[in-house]
Amino acid sequence: MKTMTCKQLGGACDMEFKAETFEEMAEKSKKHGMAMFQAGEAEHLEAMTKMQELMKSPGAMANWFENKRKEFEALPNNN
Repeated sequence: MKTMTCKQLGGACDMEFKAETFEEMAEKSKKHGMAMFQAGEAEHLEAMTKMQELMKSPGAMANWFENKRKEFEALPNNN
């Protein structure tokens, strides 16, 4: 089990997500982002705008995603 924060995953807050795999971590972050979007939370909306800009360039998005995967894999397990 590894822990990352919303901020580490491109978000805007210090909420922690715990997951066994990077895919699971990404899914938890996505669900949190959707909840913050629906709530209209300003800082998260700003972070989402930045991610949308990154998504306009498939190579940049793939690079960002791979760097986050490496960051996840380098984290210590905190069972």
